[in-house]
Amino acid sequence: MTSKRPRGAYKMVVVVRGDLGLSPGKVAVQVAHAAVALAFRAEHRAPDVLEAWQAEGGRKIALGVPALADLEALERDARAKGIPTAWVDDAGLTEVEPGTRTCLGLGPALEAALDPITGALPLL
Repeated sequence: MTSKRPRGAYKMVVVVRGDLGLSPGKVAVQVAHAAVALAFRAEHRAPDVLEAWQAEGGRKIALGVPALADLEALERDARAKGIPTAWVDDAGLTEVEPGTRTCLGLGPALEAALDPITGALPLL
């Protein structure tokens, strides 16, 4: 049986806003929210990609950008290339106001598709 999925390394990238000054624990939870949202979406929209990503270890990369405008630009680039995205809008119970966009998840997708969009961003 042959798979329909493109060959190559898969990963998921979550990009966090730096201007919010989130605590390390808050960042961890926001990144987890993005990863779960992307996985659930992939389960329904691209199960073959989700399976490939999981088979390769479910690689996740956490990166940072200075501000919301940077995340919005990343989302535009990703969507233009057909890469799945997921926003995390915080509930506002701890460190930020309700509805604050804290991070953007991308993928899972081929590394070759994600790297031109996120490859120059710094690791968290």
